[in-house]
Amino acid sequence: MDFKIKLFNEFTIHELYQIIQLRSEVFVVEQDCVYQDLDFKDQKAVHVFGVKNDKIVAYTRIFKPGDYFENASIGRVVVQENERKFGFGHDLMKASIEAVKTHFKVDKITISAQVYLKKFYESHGFEQVGEGYLEDGIPHIRMNKF
Repeated sequence: MDFKIKLFNEFTIHELYQIIQLRSEVFVVEQDCVYQDLDFKDQKAVHVFGVKNDKIVAYTRIFKPGDYFENASIGRVVVQENERKFGFGHDLMKASIEAVKTHFKVDKITISAQVYLKKFYESHGFEQVGEGYLEDGIPHIRMNKF
């Protein structure tokens, strides 16, 4: 998989459409969650995405400290369902953590993680902070990496 990093205004229309489609496919349809994905935060994010056979199959958006949390953050972590068995989620997180370090020159990262992915994020050095909460009707926890 080839990872690319772009700002919002660097996307081609085709790339943007694929990313919106992937996020909708997983977060709205697969997770049966009706929420406003298009939140005007994409314009200030740095976007990390994985391309396989000319198709975007993995994606995150990252934010500098203060944009979303006090620390830098990674959000909208998504891998197409039929591509998860290849471990692309781990590759995506490694690329996203490296992108935070490269673009923002910081190591501290905060995420809002779905509870069922706690062990996945722990494998990348994140630790739970505080109690769980509901975000868009889905159980989440705050996690930090220092």
